[in-house]
Amino acid sequence: MADRPSGNGYTVLASAARTATISSSAVVGEEHRGAHIIVRATASAATPSVVPTVEGYDSVADAWYTILTGAAVTGVSVVVLKVYPGITAVANVAVSDCLPARWRVTMTAGDADSLTYSVVANLLK
Repeated sequence: MADRPSGNGYTVLASAARTATISSSAVVGEEHRGAHIIVRATASAATPSVVPTVEGYDSVADAWYTILTGAAVTGVSVVVLKVYPGITAVANVAVSDCLPARWRVTMTAGDADSLTYSVVANLLK
């Protein structure tokens, strides 16, 4: 199912303790060119590791493709991933690209240790 954001702020994944890989619902936002995607980890157990990936949707192939993969989040922290045309690319942080009309965030768990986090997007026109 796809979610259509209203306004500039959007909750991609609500805060929860997670131990497994999760993909958000598809975000449909044709009027937005980019976003700051904020991963806010607020509690961790042992040595968690989760890797955020921003993915676009290819409707012809009916498949998801990678736009930006962030560095592993391994404890309480705030990570901001940036997608916007014309910005300076920084490995695992920012990419000069447009968000496609349909996109999502996948959080890939590296182990079974719990990490409590949320993912929000500040959408940019």
